[in-house]
Amino acid sequence: MPETMRARLVHTRATAPDAVCTAAASRPRGPELARRGRFLLIAADHPARASLTVRGRANAMADRVDLLDRLLVALSRPGVAGVLGTADILEDLLLLDALAGKVVVGSMNRGGVPGTVFEIDDRFTAYDADTITAMGFDAGKMLLRIDPDDPATAGALERCAQAVSALAARQLVSMVEPFWVRRDAAGGRVNDLSTDAVIRSVAVAQALGSRSAYTWLKLPVVDDMPRVLAATTLPVVLLGGDPHGDPDRTYAAWQRALTDESVRGLVVGRALLYPPDDDVAAAVDTAVGLL
Repeated sequence: MPETMRARLVHTRATAPDAVCTAAASRPRGPELARRGRFLLIAADHPARASLTVRGRANAMADRVDLLDRLLVALSRPGVAGVLGTADILEDLLLLDALAGKVVVGSMNRGGVPGTVFEIDDRFTAYDADTITAMGFDAGKMLLRIDPDDPATAGALERCAQAVSALAARQLVSMVEPFWVRRDAAGGRVNDLSTDAVIRSVAVAQALGSRSAYTWLKLPVVDDMPRVLAATTLPVVLLGGDPHGDPDRTYAAWQRALTDESVRGLVVGRALLYPPDDDVAAAVDTAVGLL
């Protein structure tokens, strides 16, 4: 009986953990971000925050082999530049030899689990700048949720600034994903996607750290993107977010935002990995076509 993907990965991790570093050291590198045209990265760091639901389907991302299968399909499509993820996922992909020539972005702070009392106290529980450098990756990504009613926001701002500075000192890109947070009727925290709120989040995020030379912004697509993009001179990538409604409307919104010269590409996960018809290849190809 052929050995399954899961069995191979479990066996390698249990008996030869150094294989991960060996795979990273031998991985062929592609052009760095600054030398690429517009690109598509596949985001896959959601499980680290227990964000497993897609399109109302609970635990859609819980099956790790199914997620890896979808990532392998996405990464095999022409025009896909690379992937963003935490160590557990990126190291599986390294062991599966799926990252040759790809851009690899390490997700850094995944401690702010949604629905918890410590949601805004977002600790750096995943990659750090030293490990991103040692693994030969291209960038680090951090989420920044700014809640005016939560004093833990101050610590989150400080830690994000420190990470931006540490990556810049190594000439590595920081992808900062900022959101202004408001409370819903039940007191839960939700990202405020109004144009003015996104502009406020951009103003704070782009000033983090001792240098901004390597800072990029990862921003949601909202109603008035020209006003949002006018708020910064930093390179921008667009995020996909939790998909809702008709995919064609989502693609059209991405395409409108991509007309701005500051937008360097798309960083999308669930919308492409879990499309309504489960045709990952077709969804990815559509997104690549927008670029």
